[in-house]
Amino acid sequence: MQELEEKLAHLIRTVDDLSDVVARQESEIATLTRRVHMLMQREGERDAQGSGGIVLGDERPPHY
Repeated sequence: MQELEEKLAHLIRTVDDLSDVVARQESEIATLTRRVHMLMQREGERDAQGSGGIVLGDERPPHY
């Protein structure tokens, strides 16, 4: 019986530790999601103004 109680105690501790990890990850994901949204919004505004300034793919730089 004591062996089962010890295993149960270890399992409970592991579940608590994993719960803490998931909670931290949820917070981190929310922060990163907000940052990505801000960057996408900022890039959209930059594109709307026509001052992108970043050369992508096969586009030629403006000095050619």
